[in-house]
Amino acid sequence: MWGRNVYDSISKFLQFQLTVNVVAVIVAFTGACITQDSPLKAVQMLWVNLIMDTFASLALATEPPSESLLLRKPYGRNKPLISRTMMKNILGHAVYQLTLIFTLLFV
Repeated sequence: MWGRNVYDSISKFLQFQLTVNVVAVIVAFTGACITQDSPLKAVQMLWVNLIMDTFASLALATEPPSESLLLRKPYGRNKPLISRTMMKNILGHAVYQLTLIFTLLFV
């Protein structure tokens, strides 16, 4: 039960972190190309990563395991940590966040 919970927590943390970092890099790069000045400075990007790493890891790591974890099959050893579903979720969340950020910045 604990192994599946740890795997799920790592998977959720990776999905969250990859989404945050993809959005931050795209906003910084696109903003720098369009306005000749990045909307996110280096210190702000470091701060976002520090805060997001700390609170996300605490929130996702302290989730207790549930009995429903035992009802599903265990993950295989060769299963990738980032699945197709995760990539779709990362892409969907990134597009949503980028749309909101660019709307606030440029409209």
